[in-house]
Amino acid sequence: MKKIFAAVFTTALLVGMAGCSVAAPDAGHEAVWVEKPILFGHGGVDQTPVQPGREFGALTSTAVDVNMLPQRVDMEFDDMMTSSGVPVNFHVVATFTITDPVKLVSKYGADTDDKGNWGFWQRTVDQPLRTAVRDAVKKRDMQEMAISQTAADAVGREVSAAAIQIVQQTGVPILFSAINVGRVNPPDAIKNQRIETAAQEQRAITEQQTKLAEDQRKAAEQSRAAADNAYREAMQLSPDQFLQLERIKMQRDVCAHGTTCTFFIGGGASPVIDVGRK
Repeated sequence: MKKIFAAVFTTALLVGMAGCSVAAPDAGHEAVWVEKPILFGHGGVDQTPVQPGREFGALTSTAVDVNMLPQRVDMEFDDMMTSSGVPVNFHVVATFTITDPVKLVSKYGADTDDKGNWGFWQRTVDQPLRTAVRDAVKKRDMQEMAISQTAADAVGREVSAAAIQIVQQTGVPILFSAINVGRVNPPDAIKNQRIETAAQEQRAITEQQTKLAEDQRKAAEQSRAAADNAYREAMQLSPDQFLQLERIKMQRDVCAHGTTCTFFIGGGASPVIDVGRK
């Protein structure tokens, strides 16, 4: 009888478990029971979320999984007009966590699309947050937004303050941890102009450095010429005599470096250099 009773009890337990729904949220997730009775009761959302682990519910109940880990939403902005009338492109990264999974499921829904994007974000947060970004960017010109990281950080702070107000006004149970503005890109025409301007500035710097080097070389040549002329006058040499002396010095320097030279004594004698021997 004991064996029969145990078999009946086990069978009944398995049948009962087979007729139950299971909630098994992973770490960092919680599950919310949505109860849908067949005959009696009104059903609704269970106010106690299921912690990571496993819990059984009624057959007609559905366990909605809610990700409680920090999540990010990327928002792209194309041709966003600045105060200078020049549009820019950039993106904003918003990071948030869900604070109350039961409230989220019961009042805003925990549905997601095929990319994992929350439905409540599109219905409640997206448009007001985009408006806050536009209002912050319109206060600044293109040059400031595209070059100065300080301007982008200031926009991020303004949008963060606006995000807190959006949460307070809508009541959506999320907490923003950061809103960051990414790199700001001006139109291609503006970028090309900036590249050309930079190239012109670099050419001007190069030409200035070249002129400085030439001026220095000119000054050095003038100084050397003045020194040579002072030497000639001190030695009481005529210009022709000085040139002959310089020629002798040059020939001496050439022949002094291991090159065999042959001189012919007489008027206009020049050394003959033997390049085949050292």
